[in-house]
Amino acid sequence: MVREDGKRNFVMREDGDEDSVFSGNMPRQAALKAARRLDPDSSESEAESNPTEIRLREKGTDKVHIFDAWAWEEEAPNDKPDWMGNQITKGNVSKKGIEHLEE
Repeated sequence: MVREDGKRNFVMREDGDEDSVFSGNMPRQAALKAARRLDPDSSESEAESNPTEIRLREKGTDKVHIFDAWAWEEEAPNDKPDWMGNQITKGNVSKKGIEHLEE
């Protein structure tokens, strides 16, 4: 279901449980937010070689968007704000497909 601001809500599915909610205009935007919550590897190439499957169900529908996701840590940019730490977590995703629930 689309909110008034145009964003859609997606719920992370893990072993049938739905707990974390991510919002975005598109499923990939929500998946990128979810990817940053994964345990990060030390480099992007290391992380990309060992992706984690994440499943996001769009609220109000039976669609489950499936992504391969990975996260890594890298140095924060030089122009970072004062509150930001020296290491930041970045993430990326690759869409595998869509399933429909039969519940």
